[in-house]
Amino acid sequence: MIEAFIFGFIGSFHCIGMCGPIAMALPVREHNSILNRISIVMLYNIGRVLTYAVIGLLFGLIGMGVRLAGFQQGLSIFLGIIMLVITYFTYFNRGKLFKVDILQKPLNSIRQAIGKLFRAQSALSLFGIGLLNGLLPCGFVYLGVIWTTSLGNTLHGVLFMTFFGLGTIPAMLGVSLMSNLFNLSLRNKINKVIPVFMLVVGILLIVRGLNLGIPFISPHIENLQTASPTNCH
Repeated sequence: MIEAFIFGFIGSFHCIGMCGPIAMALPVREHNSILNRISIVMLYNIGRVLTYAVIGLLFGLIGMGVRLAGFQQGLSIFLGIIMLVITYFTYFNRGKLFKVDILQKPLNSIRQAIGKLFRAQSALSLFGIGLLNGLLPCGFVYLGVIWTTSLGNTLHGVLFMTFFGLGTIPAMLGVSLMSNLFNLSLRNKINKVIPVFMLVVGILLIVRGLNLGIPFISPHIENLQTASPTNCH
């Protein structure tokens, strides 16, 4: 799962822009010991990673069901198209996707709940902030979810999203403890590269589903279907 960790680490620079305000708002005080500050930030991050793991479980189950049904090839093409659509609405037509009324209500509820937890100022509230933060819209989390679904395996789905979450921790830890290092200019440069990366992954998923027989890029997909029992006479 080293690739999931690296994927999460790359995506974490995007997370700085999206979730950075929450991470920087954590009650980390300069007069506190470094161990105390790290423990505060880690409670938040552990909550985030746990949410990602549960998401990995759910979408791993979906992927496994589709794979067992024999539709893995079509799933890969479908997920690639979804990836391209998400990238378009997230980066090239900003905000349109999440202005749909049906999505606004639950998102506002999550944001309000995070605000209440910030006021609680307890260890459990920090963990809860992380849990809810993992549910907020994020292009790179969508990419992780799509890749998880394409794996067609529940355990691999949990592990992928867990290691993806662990990969985001170094940058999120840094933005909480050393926010001055992550300036706006650096975040803007990274954000320009991310949509290109997402478009490439979407295209690769589509090509993979075309079953072209190209090693590593579009290998032949063998769908797992329930084998018919052999008749013995």
